[in-house]
Amino acid sequence: MHKFYSPQKQISVDTIIIEEPEQVHHIKDVLCLKQAEEVGVFDESSNTYKCVVADLLKDKVILKIVARGLGGNNAGTKISVACAIPKNSRMDDIVNKLTQLGVERIIPLITERVVVKLDSRKMELRNKRWEKIALSASCQSQRNSLVILEPICDFSAVISSSKGYDLKIIPTLCAERKPLKDILLGLRPKNALILIGPEGDFSDSEIALAVKAGFLPVSLGGPVLRVETAAVAAAGFLQLFYAEH
Repeated sequence: MHKFYSPQKQISVDTIIIEEPEQVHHIKDVLCLKQAEEVGVFDESSNTYKCVVADLLKDKVILKIVARGLGGNNAGTKISVACAIPKNSRMDDIVNKLTQLGVERIIPLITERVVVKLDSRKMELRNKRWEKIALSASCQSQRNSLVILEPICDFSAVISSSKGYDLKIIPTLCAERKPLKDILLGLRPKNALILIGPEGDFSDSEIALAVKAGFLPVSLGGPVLRVETAAVAAAGFLQLFYAEH
């Protein structure tokens, strides 16, 4: 069953109106859905709705609700990833893949060695593009919730706001570190935060600041990974590890 997102303001007692242009295009022109076909919908509170297509209009799709499910708190480990912004459009892929993996929160990160320079206007445009990518990936991967995509943030601000996490790790090529698996054994965190550095790794001062704030330096193995590979590898490992333990 195909799944789509709708804000609660577009949901009534028995009807959902899909007006977001890209979703309307996807329903009508890509999937070519017809009246009476079943689809799934989720909202910003992770409530789910089983629907049938009631009408296909020029700029909207009308869905009839046939069943509802209430959103609930995920009992598993919620994973957040603060990832240094790489060059070109590779952050697009990072947002896409982390959303598919079920990451709770993504924080695009500015560190000392990030070479991408963004003014306020470019930051706003990037965030809007990443929001669209995250929405598409949420629907494609059959999530029941939207990933929380934070505004672009600098390293020190992320460290300062990290007190609410009960597991904080910083993969790095420097410092005294342990294999990621050894860190995770015996732990069952509710909220985990992973810091992913830029090409060239975090600076010594950044690593020291993170360690002082309770982050654990870890190794992701022998090879030196690119930013996008490290982000997906670390988040995917945590997801699989806690699914099995």
